[in-house]
Amino acid sequence: MDLSRLYTFYAPTRLVFGRDAVARTGEEIVALGGHTALIVTDPGVIAAGLLEPVLLACAGSAVHTVIFDAVEPNPTASTVEAAIARYREAGCDCLIAVGGGSAMDAAKAAGIIIANGGAPRDYEGKSEAIAKDLPPFLCVPTTCGTGSEVTPFAVVTDTERHWKMSLASPRAIPKVAVIDPALFVKMPAPLIAATGMDALTHAIESYTNRDVEPFSDALDLHAIKLIGRYLRLAVAQANPEAVAYMAVAATMASMGFSQNRLGIVHAISHPVTGYVGTPHGVANAILLPYVLEYNRIGCMERLREIGEALGEDLSGLSLPDAADVAIEAVRRLARDVGIPATLAEAGMRKEHVASVTDDAMKARVNIAINPRRVNREQMEGVIRAAMGE
Repeated sequence: MDLSRLYTFYAPTRLVFGRDAVARTGEEIVALGGHTALIVTDPGVIAAGLLEPVLLACAGSAVHTVIFDAVEPNPTASTVEAAIARYREAGCDCLIAVGGGSAMDAAKAAGIIIANGGAPRDYEGKSEAIAKDLPPFLCVPTTCGTGSEVTPFAVVTDTERHWKMSLASPRAIPKVAVIDPALFVKMPAPLIAATGMDALTHAIESYTNRDVEPFSDALDLHAIKLIGRYLRLAVAQANPEAVAYMAVAATMASMGFSQNRLGIVHAISHPVTGYVGTPHGVANAILLPYVLEYNRIGCMERLREIGEALGEDLSGLSLPDAADVAIEAVRRLARDVGIPATLAEAGMRKEHVASVTDDAMKARVNIAINPRRVNREQMEGVIRAAMGE
């Protein structure tokens, strides 16, 4: 620990966790001052029957609900604007996001603009411009990966630029997260795999970057341990206990990286999603072992600790060998849960490489704190390796 620096930890979200926790949704939004809620969700949540308990809980607390269910994967600025229009037309005074990261990010971005005016592009990289608090805001996550229920970030796709905008402010952190493991067991196996590997990427990038801090370390390392122990079982069987621990791990990992950000996995995965449409969690999962191979010389000690957290016996191994075992453990976990081995298998083509590289180099914060320095040529090398070249 660097005792010469000042550490801060800010995690204001009230967590309501446990089986049937969703029944508390209505009383929690009332406690925040909400009475007419715009529920931001997606068609998949409705088809799976996951919205019904939220609606019942709201009705039981006399909360009127208005449903906006047009959120797509990687929500666009136009979707956010449509949600805002619905909020205003219906006279809503609070927001409830029900779904995965896309629904929660769309709700966050809508809340930012409802409170502060303008359009999503006005707040890209401008935390100080978000000067007013969002309306009362509660999240009910239904996937165990993105952790957006506790982060200050909202990612919105600008389709004109094939670019994922990051809107960030402490004001955007949800006030309450209702985390009910019973909602997660209905997730299809590929979604558990993708979101679980997304959570692992959050924890590992937070734990290995150059801005590490002791409180995030504790959250990240325990999240890695839980994911290593439970992700395979959650994918194979939707085992309720395994899925519940994956929900815990996802939230912990996001609490961790909210304090110190991520690294170049996310610098690359955002433009991959923007150009190719690959789901965010899948892109992260594919890229993670390739980035770890590149970063290895800058974080070998931490890679050894990651390997141990994933259950590897590293006794007697040199530090470089232990780091290699840890990277292989990450790759094996991704393979076991059905993640494609390369970006090419996920639909990326050679003609995308230059544009993805250019956009990845724009992620200045992620590049600055990555455990190994990276220039454009090296970034392209990582991307080409992940393409399978």
